[in-house]
Amino acid sequence: MTATLTPDSLSSHSVASTSVSRIAAAFARRAHLPKGRPALIPYVTAGDPSPTVTVPVMHALVAAGADILELGVPFSDPMADGPVIQRASERALALGVGLRHVLAMVREFRQTDTTTPVVLMGYANPIERMGQATFAAAAQEVGVDGVLVVDYPPEETVEFAALLAQHHIDPIFLLAPTSTTERIQAIASIAKGYVYYVSLKGVTGAGNIDVQEVSERITTIRKHVLVPVGVGFGIRDAASAAALGAVADAVVIGSKLIQEIEAAVAGVPADQLADVAARAAGDWLRTIRHALDELPPRAVITETRISA
Repeated sequence: MTATLTPDSLSSHSVASTSVSRIAAAFARRAHLPKGRPALIPYVTAGDPSPTVTVPVMHALVAAGADILELGVPFSDPMADGPVIQRASERALALGVGLRHVLAMVREFRQTDTTTPVVLMGYANPIERMGQATFAAAAQEVGVDGVLVVDYPPEETVEFAALLAQHHIDPIFLLAPTSTTERIQAIASIAKGYVYYVSLKGVTGAGNIDVQEVSERITTIRKHVLVPVGVGFGIRDAASAAALGAVADAVVIGSKLIQEIEAAVAGVPADQLADVAARAAGDWLRTIRHALDELPPRAVITETRISA
């Protein structure tokens, strides 16, 4: 790992936080474009295929049209993730990448990008080991904008959400096809930034998407949730991204992106990994951005929901 990716680097200069949420600003920019288009939110696992690759890939994704970045925190038991992201987590863990390293990567990214929102996605255990208060302060310091913890149920997360709010970090939550009205309302009361609707039952990267069913569920969710609704799981190409982008405020895509990087770097020498991975990630994401930009003009988000 380079010096900028060590946990000790977290004690250096603080990254100034902004008074306006970068996530809200990103959705507002997308909605206020002349033709209005859904936001694009790619996910990559931090530290895979190498710790030195993550930040270049993040910059390449932004250059390719990403509006918000989701950065996965490696974890040994990623219960909601399919085999692709599980392998990515295993590779990163084998290289010693932990939560503090991920925070250091965000700090390095913020040295040259102070605009693009970064959301950390992961599981409770690494945060609990660090301590919620320590984590929230460190995340704010390096420039994290949102946190999605898969196994923090909303009913037990009110205090953590309030802690994040004190540090100007948006708590992001998952909603599923099986989420009850009560669960949607519980999340609506504390969610900021956006909610992530899981478009199908199962783990990431699996199954086929019923766009009509997703559209109906999003309509139901919007009756209760005032923040934008992003949709993910099962999006594998430009066609599926466009189909969901036509009904959602954002498209979240991870497993297929990781597969593209995985295939591109196979057999590549270590000193070329960053360039090859960044180029592969950027080239593929551009196909998704193009598909979303070709959707018929529409108002992606209402004024009320932007300001929520």
